[in-house]
Amino acid sequence: MVEAFHARGWVRFSSDPLTRAWARSALPAARASVTSPAHAPWLDCKGTWFIGVDALPNDPTGCVDGLTPLAGAAMNFIAQEYGLQPLHSGQVSVIYPGYPQARRGEGEAALRYRRNRDAAHVDGLKPSGPDRRRHVDEPHSWILGLPLTKASPTAAPMVVWDGSHKIMADAFREALKGHDPATMHKVDVTDAYQAARREVFETCPRVEVHAQPGEAYLLHRHCLHGVAPWGAEAAAGPDGRMIAYFRPEMPGGVAGWIESP
Repeated sequence: MVEAFHARGWVRFSSDPLTRAWARSALPAARASVTSPAHAPWLDCKGTWFIGVDALPNDPTGCVDGLTPLAGAAMNFIAQEYGLQPLHSGQVSVIYPGYPQARRGEGEAALRYRRNRDAAHVDGLKPSGPDRRRHVDEPHSWILGLPLTKASPTAAPMVVWDGSHKIMADAFREALKGHDPATMHKVDVTDAYQAARREVFETCPRVEVHAQPGEAYLLHRHCLHGVAPWGAEAAAGPDGRMIAYFRPEMPGGVAGWIESP
């Protein structure tokens, strides 16, 4: 599994009783976050996506209800490969039928990219300014997805490009080469990012990753990934397709983000 993760840039974990127990314990709080006035701005794409950044009220171990730890095969794998880190408040990402629609302020070109390319991106590179230039603003260690509700395979699954982490990492490493680690977060990596993304689309297989509560998937931080449109025959319960995500901060900042395995 370790070799597969480093070769493909992601790995899916089969159902685990500890992970399933955690998902059950987190679901009530995740549901409450969707209707909380404090998180109302996170409902976007004309009501088809609750983005839910930092919406899960977990402690640094991932525990939500004070009783049930975030545990199981995925966390064991992370501890082995990266060591355990304190966790931020998790993201509660919910997709509903009709996704994708345009986000607030999103133009037609961005909507086409969302529809045709799954809004493919590398986490931590937020567009800024009128020209939407990108910098490594949020260097993460890894990305862990934990489904909280049942949904059919075509209900807007996570999309990953196999092996894309290697192409993206090479591009970022070249763009950041020679820069002071203290100021790497200020380096404009837009051109390198876009060129590498085009190469990924041309050379890496696109894979839809479907998972249910109790299962999990781990992505390498440099993986190009996104969300597929809600399929014509897709089905989910009234909670929609709900997934919790954790992305702890990378020790060592951008320098660690680019050099660590």
